[in-house]
Amino acid sequence: MHLAILMANTDESAFAQAHPDDGEKFTALLHSVRPDWQIDVFSVKDNIFPSSLDFDGLLVTGSPASVHDDRPWIAPLEALVRDAVRRKIPMFGACFGHQIIAKALGATVEDNPDGWVLGRIETTFLASGKRVPIYAAHTEQVTSLPIGARPMAHSVGCPIAGFAIEDHVLTTQYHPEMSQAFVAALLLAFSDDIGQEVTAKAATTLTQETDRYALAEWIATFFERT
Repeated sequence: MHLAILMANTDESAFAQAHPDDGEKFTALLHSVRPDWQIDVFSVKDNIFPSSLDFDGLLVTGSPASVHDDRPWIAPLEALVRDAVRRKIPMFGACFGHQIIAKALGATVEDNPDGWVLGRIETTFLASGKRVPIYAAHTEQVTSLPIGARPMAHSVGCPIAGFAIEDHVLTTQYHPEMSQAFVAALLLAFSDDIGQEVTAKAATTLTQETDRYALAEWIATFFERT
C-alpha cells in the first residue's frame, strides 16, 4: 500500500515545532497497524502537491485554517479532491480534511453554533450504533452532504460527524491521530486563546485515552477494502 498524506496544518508556533506534525502523527498511527505501508507526506499548506495521483490512497489532515480562508493552496487542494473523487481514488479526510472534501464537492461548512468543540467526544457510528470516543478540536463543521454522500456518524451538536461516498471516500470531523498527552498539551498551550472556561471543560474529558489502535484499524481497513 502506497499512501499520500496531504498535510494541511498551518500551525508554525513554538508548540507545533515541539511536537510531531500531522504528517508524522498519521504516519505513526497507520504504521502502528500496517508497518510495511509506504507513506509519503506532501505539505500542501506550503503549496507542495504530489506531481500525480498515482497512489493507492490519499489522506487529508486537519488544520487550524478554515476552508473559507483566502489562501493560495486551498483552491488547488479542492481541485485535487474533485479529481480524486472523479477517479475514485480512496481518500480519507480528518477535521479540516473532512470539511475541505465536503466543500470541494459542493456541500456547506459553517461555524459551530456553540463555538469550540474540544477534548474527547463520543461519536456514534450509524451503521453499528457503536459509540466511539475520538478527540476533537474545531470551530466549524459540515452542515450539508455532498451529492451522493451518506452520513456515517453523528455526535452531540454535530449531525454530520463523518460521511462516505460509495467505497472510496471516508471522513471524520475528529482527530484519530491525536493522543491524550498531545491534546492535554494543546489545551495548556492555547488556553489563553481558546478561553479558560472552554479549556477547563475540555480538560475534564481527558480522563481516559481513546482506542487509537481501533481507530488506526478503521482507517487502514478502509484503504484495504477499496
